[in-house]
Amino acid sequence: MHIHILGICGTFMGGVAQLAREAGHRVTGCDAHVYPPMSDALRHAGIELIEGYDVSQLESIHPDVFVIGNAISRGNPLLEAILNQGLPYASGPAWMSAHILQGRHVLAVAGTHGKTTTTSMLTWILKEAGLNPGFLIGGVPQWSDRSALLGTVSTMSPFVIEADEYDTAFFDKRSKFVHYRPRTAILNNLEYDHADIFENLAAIEKQFHHLVRIMPSDGTIVANGRCEALDRVLAKGCWSHLTRFDTPEGWSLSDDGIVAFEGQTIGQLALAMPGRYNALNAVAAMAAATTVGVTPQEALVALATFAGVKRRMEVKGVEGGVTVIDDFAHHPTAIAETIHAVKSRLLSGRLLAVLEPRSNTMKLGTMKDRLAEALKEADAVYCFAGKGVAWEPAEVLQVMGSQVYCTHDLDALIEKVGKDAQTGDVVLCMSNGAFGGIHGKLLSRLAQRSE
Repeated sequence: MHIHILGICGTFMGGVAQLAREAGHRVTGCDAHVYPPMSDALRHAGIELIEGYDVSQLESIHPDVFVIGNAISRGNPLLEAILNQGLPYASGPAWMSAHILQGRHVLAVAGTHGKTTTTSMLTWILKEAGLNPGFLIGGVPQWSDRSALLGTVSTMSPFVIEADEYDTAFFDKRSKFVHYRPRTAILNNLEYDHADIFENLAAIEKQFHHLVRIMPSDGTIVANGRCEALDRVLAKGCWSHLTRFDTPEGWSLSDDGIVAFEGQTIGQLALAMPGRYNALNAVAAMAAATTVGVTPQEALVALATFAGVKRRMEVKGVEGGVTVIDDFAHHPTAIAETIHAVKSRLLSGRLLAVLEPRSNTMKLGTMKDRLAEALKEADAVYCFAGKGVAWEPAEVLQVMGSQVYCTHDLDALIEKVGKDAQTGDVVLCMSNGAFGGIHGKLLSRLAQRSE
């Protein structure tokens, strides 16, 4: 089959492209901005890329089906031509379901926070257990140069997928995860997010209920035992085996890292990543791994060597005694937990939090009133507001007083942090985007001080 992907350089669609190519399909694609590292990965996989959405592509590209990314909307010239000419099209999740996931034991990881890390942990556990799982992760794990791989393809062989609740495509407003038809699903947590497509938390809960409704009766749901929103979802109906984590009645984790199941001790969790939330991600992954035959003891051994995920508490470098860390945190809850986790590891020095409110939810200002509370544990806060931010961070964060510095000028922010940072400090950069390459620029600025 020949597929042509619109929006191919997105994290998810790029993963679909690599899986399709590995499965033997011919894959071409286009995007508004074709740039590394995704463009390099796709070309290395033998995928032809076209920059832009010009209709002239149809003169040379004659695929069996156009696969439409959810970033593509009405008014896109190529999409309009596809619709006008009555050409066949499908969404990325629907195509994945039919051509990659069919017949496999799908383990889906859903939730507002921790999806990428938990998906990577679960994949690593299965990999270390010798199962050679397929996977599609919304980030690049430290232990692989690929975010997606077919693994062993056979009946009921495991495939681990990050299950996003964002909408599927311009023509399908259901959440992506309903297409994956998992036999095992982790429901990590549930809070309000994606304010650009969901009007309230109840709307997201409805989508999670749709996921629960399609789970087989001999499947397993691994759910956070301390999340009222998930309790409401499950109260609407649950037809699969249900196991909980972060509760004494199911999988529990003591303050000193002892994992137990229904009160019976399993062993000590040794995890390099800081933060109780990361440890609970690991416990959820352990619970899910048992559904494909991995013992909890095997999972603990694997997690002891888990190397993490790029852009999740990733140390980008150290200059002049200052450590620069990159993290994907962008929701107030994730921001607060990330700051707390890094702060708890500091033996000396200060934590300087550098934030870009870049997600659609944050740009709209839906959660701006929670931001000061989320940032309070940092010793100093630096906020950069780029294009599209519909509120003024300086006004929202003024309650923090001299602790905070806000600007619309990225160079000014880098200069300010570069001057303020002292030996022993940690600079934690948080954004769900590239943040203008701030990490490298900060390290360069810090290096100038020591010359």
